Amino acid sequence: MPGKNPPHHNEPVGTASDSSSTGLPDLGTADEPVGTGSHPDSRTSNSAETERAGKEKISPPEQRQEEPGLDRDLKPKADHGERSYKGRDRLSGKRALITGGDSGIGAAVAIAFAREGAKVALAYLPAEQPDADAIGGVLEDAGVEVHLLPGDLRDRNYRDSLIDEAVTALDGLDILVNNAGKQISVQSLEELSDEQVEATFDVNIFAMFALSRAALQVLPEGGSIINTTSIQAFDPSDHLMDYAATKGAISNFTKSLASQAAKKGVRVNAVAPGPIWTPLQPSDGQPIEALPEFGHDTWLGRAGQPVEVAPAYVFLASDEASYVVGSTVHVNGGKNQP
Repeated sequence: MPGKNPPHHNEPVGTASDSSSTGLPDLGTADEPVGTGSHPDSRTSNSAETERAGKEKISPPEQRQEEPGLDRDLKPKADHGERSYKGRDRLSGKRALITGGDSGIGAAVAIAFAREGAKVALAYLPAEQPDADAIGGVLEDAGVEVHLLPGDLRDRNYRDSLIDEAVTALDGLDILVNNAGKQISVQSLEELSDEQVEATFDVNIFAMFALSRAALQVLPEGGSIINTTSIQAFDPSDHLMDYAATKGAISNFTKSLASQAAKKGVRVNAVAPGPIWTPLQPSDGQPIEALPEFGHDTWLGRAGQPVEVAPAYVFLASDEASYVVGSTVHVNGGKNQP
């Protein structure tokens, strides 16, 4: 049932590796669970595995997945920090709900939060269960409390119950990460249907209003809301018209809500990623023929990996950002921006 917390996974679930094409460290095969024995607790990693990966330039092959896409089938695999992220107790004792937490940026944030000492709940589409199982397995194998809350943010019953479900699962809530997103590339306005525009706005911004409204009822003083906007809010691509419009809306929503929430002692900020290699891209998020050069137009000349974005969320969620309100952290490899 959407919004209900399924039983915890007692067995770690791994993901297949593709280190030959990415230059990333070998993360095991489908028969070798990622994280097994690698992390004695949620905040440390084996000394042989602490070197950060994912900084190599990639040229993904042309590929297509059905929406919403799975990291399991991504070529090359994305780096969420399974082997490389090392925590420093910056979120010890905090409880976080992360939407879109099964793969991509959300999965990297989940791993980073957990290794910083937080308990996490992940919201994601039921179709993304294989990826959620893999990330849940990584965290549980490391002794981290994780709760999986599958459902569709377009389903109002699920959406309106999600904060309460997370509070029940985590025994409270300190951090909300509004990260779930829908992105479909369409070449012209004439081809962009009302149905797609409505679906994109439902997931990307309307759900953010609803979840933030509910979260403000339970977040304590010192709590944090972090919204995922995008470089598309500041430098929009013409084939992502509806997506870019929602990201601009998120940026303004973040500023407005930050002013209101600050009066309650809750900090609201945003992260604006640039081109990050996630399942969103080959599941119609980009033209297929553009994938081999995805992210090559940044000043660094490459796409980013999810693990490279996660530290921005950690900072904004931590007490180190106690005076940071209404701000947007840009993580984009070098792009023109305000």
